[in-house]
Amino acid sequence: MPQTQSDLFLLILKPYQDIIEKKLKVCIPQLGPQSHLRDACEYALLNGGKRFRPALVLMIAKALGLDADASEAAVGVEYFHTASLIADDLPCMDDDDERRSKPSLHRVYGESVALLATYALISAGYACLAKNAESIKGTSHPNVDQSDRLCVLALENAAYNTGLFGATGGQFLDLSPPNLTISSVREILNKKTVTLFEISFVLGWIYGGGCLEQLNLVKKAAAHFGMAFQIADDIGDMAQDLKHQHTLNIANICGKDQAVKMFHEEIEQFESVIDGLSLDRSELTSLVNFLRNEIV
Repeated sequence: MPQTQSDLFLLILKPYQDIIEKKLKVCIPQLGPQSHLRDACEYALLNGGKRFRPALVLMIAKALGLDADASEAAVGVEYFHTASLIADDLPCMDDDDERRSKPSLHRVYGESVALLATYALISAGYACLAKNAESIKGTSHPNVDQSDRLCVLALENAAYNTGLFGATGGQFLDLSPPNLTISSVREILNKKTVTLFEISFVLGWIYGGGCLEQLNLVKKAAAHFGMAFQIADDIGDMAQDLKHQHTLNIANICGKDQAVKMFHEEIEQFESVIDGLSLDRSELTSLVNFLRNEIV
């Protein structure tokens, strides 16, 4: 039996991680013929990680209780996330030599291959969303007659949140932030990291059979959850980020007490929004409790 919130979090996450790991092993050969570039994609994808963002896709889909398969979309999210990490590590970006205690992709395969791997993974991520929509046809999915619309909605959301309005724009601002005011830092964090949480929530909802008229509420829930997650992460990384002179840590900028206050505000708003959504909130509540426990 789990003894702590952390144990419960890991217990909840484990089956989703297993699904993603198995799915990746099937999907990686489908990226293209074996080559140095595909090997680089495989190295980056299998270089550890909690698989938290793709797990959220599956978690939201499961919470809808309609037994709909969102695994292709979950893999797509892992492709998007991995591509962003490869780009972040490049010498022209954050210049990190390690990722998850292993050499960064560009240190093993070179900068040009690492850059091309980001292109390959992002394009493959979009293909996953199309595959998931196609797989709905001929099933008992509640929106089976709207599979083409689901595909368009998924692609629109992913394109928006990975582009200039999302992760790409956020990384650009991170390179040369206009200032380090709380509002500017929140904008950068929202674009750079929170947008990937929106993709996870939205794809889980769309492919899980959620009511499409509630998509705006789903996006609001994702925004509050993602920001709370990032603030909690920054609180945990305060000392490390100061040591390595990483300036974009909201807790170091505004102080721990203010960061904790912002965290609780985001969690309260998240819980308020999901009260209006028709889904099983038990696992999401456990995640929230885990985050609360992490900042104590």
